[in-house]
Amino acid sequence: MSGRHSLTCSIMFLAAMIGMCWTGSAGAEEKSYYSPIIYVDKEKGFIVISNSGAVFGVEVAPDARQHLDKLPPSGLIDIVVEIRPNNAPLVKRWKLASGESSCKIFDGKTCK
Repeated sequence: MSGRHSLTCSIMFLAAMIGMCWTGSAGAEEKSYYSPIIYVDKEKGFIVISNSGAVFGVEVAPDARQHLDKLPPSGLIDIVVEIRPNNAPLVKRWKLASGESSCKIFDGKTCK
């Protein structure tokens, strides 16, 4: 009987651990866009980009807002955002593909 109880507890523990892993990874979804920079709103902290014919804004975290004035209009940007339900996507990092800038790469904290 104790062997069966041990096996049952082990299976329940394993199932709980797998469930916790799935729940943890389902949190923040990241998505990448390669787009021209259509507009940069430095005051509100938004970058307007396009993807598949849709034009939309992505919000910039306070750490990155100081670097927005370094992004060239019409430059091409490879931008990674966090998808947030009921909110604009949030910029995590970017790499400027074309255009002159002193901030070609933003890693989420600093410019290079």
